[in-house]
Amino acid sequence: MLKNRAVLPKLDYLLTFEAAADLESFAAAAKALNVSETAVSRKIRLLELHFKCALFVRGHRSVHLTEHGRKLLNGISPALKSIERVSTDMLSKRQRNTVQMAATNSVSSLWLMPRLRKFHQANRNVTISLLSSDLDSECLADDVDLAILRGDGDWPGYDATRLFGETVFPVCAPGYLENHVNIDDAETLTRHSLIEVSNNHTEWLNWRTWLANKNADPDAVRHSTFVNTYPLAIQAAIDGLGIALGWGHLVDQHISAGTLVRPMGAEHVRTNSGYYLLRRQEAKPHPESDVVMQWLLQESAARTRYVAGSANAA
Repeated sequence: MLKNRAVLPKLDYLLTFEAAADLESFAAAAKALNVSETAVSRKIRLLELHFKCALFVRGHRSVHLTEHGRKLLNGISPALKSIERVSTDMLSKRQRNTVQMAATNSVSSLWLMPRLRKFHQANRNVTISLLSSDLDSECLADDVDLAILRGDGDWPGYDATRLFGETVFPVCAPGYLENHVNIDDAETLTRHSLIEVSNNHTEWLNWRTWLANKNADPDAVRHSTFVNTYPLAIQAAIDGLGIALGWGHLVDQHISAGTLVRPMGAEHVRTNSGYYLLRRQEAKPHPESDVVMQWLLQESAARTRYVAGSANAA
């Protein structure tokens, strides 16, 4: 522990002094530190007041160290370099231990977040930095180690592993079902308050395509609520605003908890799409990323299948 901290000037002053001494110019130091020349001059002056001596001889376009300034520079340079080395090592280690992950809003909110606490308890040396976005370009950014996206499994330049398929069915709050007990076929659904997600992914299943798959008239749909993300649609259903489309596995916890029910029982639409774990084929070795990837695959393997007996079951 330091015995006399009062003799120490502010680190910011020393960093400014070191830059000005190295570049022999307050203007050049200001540019390198991304501050004003006035700020550099003020910090040097405060440092000189602290030590009660001149550290620079000021010229018209340049500055030069005094004898006191040279003594200070020789003394602090090794210490600053040591601090830099330690900081670099600690930050790089922290960066190595952090896995940059991206997923759609629905997967992030409804599938990943409920599982993260358990993961962190078992893997305290690994940090997951999660980006939630429905823009594929953001999820596949260069700094992303792992991504979970919906599709057919074909992403050039990526290894894609299927986590679960796409099984979609109506869901609503128990209270809504109590007040509308006769929801026994797809045609009946068109007369109910249906919650719809509006986004740029026109290939994602919506009420029109779901009802068309069930040979019901999609033009008869009566929407009550529009939202721009899927988690909001699920929250709207939980709040009793109507019936939403529930994606198998994304709504499992709500069904298990009883906050959502399936008003049409086992009725569903199954697509050929699924949710895939993506990893760039040219990615550098990253042990922490391997840990997260294996955890995700274990979570996938433990899931309950919605379509029994199928090799591609959700």
